[in-house]
Amino acid sequence: MSEHHDNVHEHHHEHHGDELPHADFKSYMIGFILSVILTAIPFWVVMGGVFETSSTTALVILGFAAVQIVVHMIYFLHMNFQSEGGWNMLALIFTAVMVFITLAGSLWVMYHLNVNMMPGLMEAVHGP
Repeated sequence: MSEHHDNVHEHHHEHHGDELPHADFKSYMIGFILSVILTAIPFWVVMGGVFETSSTTALVILGFAAVQIVVHMIYFLHMNFQSEGGWNMLALIFTAVMVFITLAGSLWVMYHLNVNMMPGLMEAVHGP
């Protein structure tokens, strides 16, 4: 009976190991180094005054932030299309789309409310 129990445990352990991504020191160090680089470059961009306009600086920083989010998800959270049969990544993509729709819709509504509710203010800002 113990022989059967050991075989069931071994089979379960092998199956368990196939689905979960294994992290090692090398992948953590790659993620750490990339995170440091992706933090240092925007810091340099701001402190060095690399771009003339603040909007360009903000867009560059947002771009680096998006890349850093992906680095963290891959190297620290071990999210990929193989883990959990791809459901982790599918849930993440769904969440990102919903957040984008919510934020974009909110900004769109607030802009149009401002334009329609404060027409005199908009003319003063943009000119007649």
